[in-house]
Amino acid sequence: MPQVDAGFVTDGGMETDLIFHHGLDLPEFAAFPLLQDEAGRRLLESYYRGYADIARRSGAGLLLETPTWRANPDWGRALGYDAEALRQVDVEAVTWLRRLARTWATDLPAVLVSGMIGPRDDGYAASTIDPAEAADYHRPQLAAFLEAGADLATALTLTSVGEATGVIRAAAELGIPVAVSFTVETDGALPDGTPLGTAVEAVDDATSGAASHFLVNCAHPQHIARALPAPGAGRGPDWTSRIAGLRVNASTLSHAELDEALELDEGDIPTLAAATRDLAASLPAVRIVGGCCGTDARHVAAMWGVEQDTPGAHTGPAAPG
Repeated sequence: MPQVDAGFVTDGGMETDLIFHHGLDLPEFAAFPLLQDEAGRRLLESYYRGYADIARRSGAGLLLETPTWRANPDWGRALGYDAEALRQVDVEAVTWLRRLARTWATDLPAVLVSGMIGPRDDGYAASTIDPAEAADYHRPQLAAFLEAGADLATALTLTSVGEATGVIRAAAELGIPVAVSFTVETDGALPDGTPLGTAVEAVDDATSGAASHFLVNCAHPQHIARALPAPGAGRGPDWTSRIAGLRVNASTLSHAELDEALELDEGDIPTLAAATRDLAASLPAVRIVGGCCGTDARHVAAMWGVEQDTPGAHTGPAAPG
C-alpha cells in the first residue's frame, strides 16, 4: 500500500447498515447481488460516498472494499450463483469500484480498491479448514480480483490460522497483494481459543511473511485490546507491528449474543470512537480504520474526528496513531 501520512479511511458495517437503516433484505447476509441492478448500484454508490467524504475532510486516503464478502462458492451456491457467475460478480465489483474511485481521486491523496474475501464458513465460528484446502477454495475469487485489476485483496473475519495461511499462499501464487483479518471473541482470542498474537505469528511463519499486513475486525476495541501484550514489557518489535488495520464492532456484546439479537446495537458513538483511537495508538502500524457490525458513517466519522454530514447517510478516527 502507498504511504499516506493520515492513513486510510475504510467503510463500516455494510450489511447491518443496509438491513437496519435502509430496510433491505439481504439473504445469507450477502450484499453482492446489489451489483446486479441499477437501483442496487445507486444505493451502494451512496453508501461509499459517505466514506469518501470522511476521507476528504480528514485528509486521509480511501480504501474501497468490494461488497463481495459472501461471493465464494458455498455462500454463492446458496444464492443460486455458479462458479462463472461468481467470477463475473467479482470482476464487475472491482471494475465498478474503480470507476467510482476515479471520480473521487482528485480530492484524495490516494484511493485503493480491494477485493474482499469472506470466510468459507460462519465468521463467528471456529474453522478447521487446512491451508491447502483453503488455498484451492479461495483461489478463484483471488484470480478474479487480479483479472479485474484490484490493488489488493483483503480476507475479513477469518477464524483460523489454516484459512488465513491458505488465502495468503494462493494470493502469492497468483501475484496479488493480500491482507488478512482475524476476528476475536471477548477475551481477545480467535473463536477456537488461539490467542491473536499466536495466530499472526503462526501465519507469518507458515507463509514467510507474505501477507501485506493484518487487520482485526468484527470485535469491539475493548475485546481486541485484551489480546495485546502488557505495556512496558521491555520487548522488541512483536506481532503487533503487523496489525495495520482495525474494523471494529459498535457493540460490546459477544458474537453469540449478537447472533441472537433482534435489534441493531449501535453502541455509544463517542465511547467507541475514543476506544478505537486508544487502540490504534497502542498498535504502531495501524493506518486503516473503519467499522464492522453495527457501525455506519457516523461511527467512522467520529473515529476520524470529523463531523458526518452526508445527508441521509448511515455509513462511516482523529487520525489513527
